[in-house]
Parts: sequence; C-alpha cells; structure tokens
Amino acid sequence: MLAVVLVGGVTAWLVVVGIGPAVFRSHITGMGGFEADLALHAEEAFRTATMLSLAVALIAALVASVGISLVLSRRIKRSLAPVTAAAGRVAGGDYGSRIPTVSLGTEFNDLSRAFNAMATDLGRIEATRTRILGDLAHEMRTPITTIGAYLEAIADGVQDADPATLTMLGDQVIRLARLSEDISTVTTAEEGRLTMHWQRLSVAEIVTDAVAQAQAQYTSRSVTLTATLTAAANDAFVQGDRDRIGQVFTNLLDNAIRHTLPGGEVELSAAAAATTVTISVCDWGDGIPPDQVSHVFERFYRVDASRDRAHGGSGIGLAIAKSITEAHHGSIRADSPGVGRGATFTIALPLTS
Repeated sequence: MLAVVLVGGVTAWLVVVGIGPAVFRSHITGMGGFEADLALHAEEAFRTATMLSLAVALIAALVASVGISLVLSRRIKRSLAPVTAAAGRVAGGDYGSRIPTVSLGTEFNDLSRAFNAMATDLGRIEATRTRILGDLAHEMRTPITTIGAYLEAIADGVQDADPATLTMLGDQVIRLARLSEDISTVTTAEEGRLTMHWQRLSVAEIVTDAVAQAQAQYTSRSVTLTATLTAAANDAFVQGDRDRIGQVFTNLLDNAIRHTLPGGEVELSAAAAATTVTISVCDWGDGIPPDQVSHVFERFYRVDASRDRAHGGSGIGLAIAKSITEAHHGSIRADSPGVGRGATFTIALPLTS
C-alpha cells in the first residue's frame, strides 16, 4: 500500500509540474486580455495551490495507508496465530485440533475449513492405521504361534512330522499368505491405486460367471445357489473390470455360504432401473444383529469371530468388496431382519449404453 501511495504521488507531482502549468498557460493565453505579469502571477498561484493540495492529499493518503496496513497486518497475524499453533499440534499428533472461522473474507474461511477437514481426515486415517495394525497383529498371532509350537515340538522329537502335521502347517502358511494378499488388495483399492481394465460388461454374464465359479463349492456344502434376472437386467451393461467385479461376487458368495447351513439356499438376483443395476446376494442363514449391520464392511470385523475363523475367513472379504465397488462408482449395502433370519448384500452400479 505504501508503494502504491508513493508511485501515485510521484506521478501526480510530475503531472502538476510538467503538464498542469502548460495546460493552464494555454487556457490563459486563449482567453486574451491578460498582461504578461498577471498571467505569470496566475500561473504561479495555480502551481502553488496545486502543489499544496497535492502535498496535503499525499500526506493524508500516506497516513491512512500506513494505519490501515498496520491494522490489517495485526488482524491477519492474530488470525493466523491459531492456524500456526494448530498446525504445530497436528504435526505433534494431536488430530483433534481445530481452528475457528475468522472474518477475513472467503479465502481465510476456506483455509479454516480445509485445515479442519485435513485434521479430521488425518485423525481418521491414524485411528484406522492403529486399529489395522492391532487387528493384523491379532490375526497373525494364531497361525504364527501354531507354526512355531509345532516346529519346536518336531525339533524336540515330541511331535512327528507326519503328513497330517505337515498339512496343518501348510494350511497355516496358506492362511498367512491369503491374509497378506487381502490386506494388499483392500489397501490398494482404498488408496485409489487399484489397477483397472475397463470394458463393457454384460450384467447377465457377470451373474452367470459368479454362479459358475461358486457352484462347485456350494454343491460340496449341499447349499443351493440360484440366479434370477429381470428382463431389463438381462439386457443391461455396466462399465468395469471383469476380474475385479468377479472378485466382489466371489467374496459375497463365499461370505454367504459360510453363514448358511447345509441344505440351505442362497439367491443371486439382478434388476435394472433407469440408470442403475442392482445385484443382490441373499441368504437365509445366520443373519446379522441390527447393531452390527453398519460394521460388516470394516476390516477384520466379524459378526461371529470364532465361527469365521473356524471356516477360514480373514474378515477382509466384505471390505474388499466395498472398496472395489466404490472404485466402479457404485455402492454396496447390507440388510438383515435379525439373527437367524439371513442377510442380503446389494450392489448398485451405474448402467452404460
């Protein structure tokens, strides 16, 4: 502001000294009837009055600009002080720090909202990271302890390395490998780094492929798997990655059979509306307590932890299904009437022409 005042003052002074008197003299000469001394005196009076007015105006502008600058700088400093302090606290790990909205215009308000949103996201990410590390350590503890105990027993001669023991140890290694792969997949998907090979997919083919891949498993467990499509869904198409979509329904159907007793039934159905196709996996098995429905897509979450571990579930399948579905610009939800009354998982995907 001071620079603007000084530039304006120099410019005005040059105009007054170099241009103003010449213009004034030209007008006096054009009027005629003025003696030379009178004209010179009038010109001098004009120059003096102009310079005095300009000096007073410049001094007033200078004082005002300096005063306003000091007020604004102090106000901005006071407003930025909480931002600096909060940033320091967040850097130190206090993600609950927030800064108030300041009345300094839209830009500062946007800064406050962006900072608070960043702190919220960092807090959520840190809480998720801590929980995941704890859950992962818990998941790995059992197979690692089992492998270690058996290897020690074999080394001490207490346990023979017979085929049954080796098979059990192999199963534990497979469990660890599957856990590692599942963690990698869901993390990659949630971070938006999932490799996708986009193509136009028929909904009918998606359902048919899902049934074909799961049929052998369902037959071995004596569980009936049926598929139904509406006429609109049979002719519908979506944009997506065939393998990733297949992984979603593999996880959903695997989850359904783990919670369905032999002799039960699981239905895979599809229906299409104006812009969306919905594909549902419905079972009439264990069901989900109402207070736990909203948690089933969380990593490592199990409605019945002991049962899922006994059947080899890692607790990540539904989280993977959710992440892949959202990567396809879709959504997934879970519904259940209650314990022992089954559950339905519904995926909604946007249609493509």
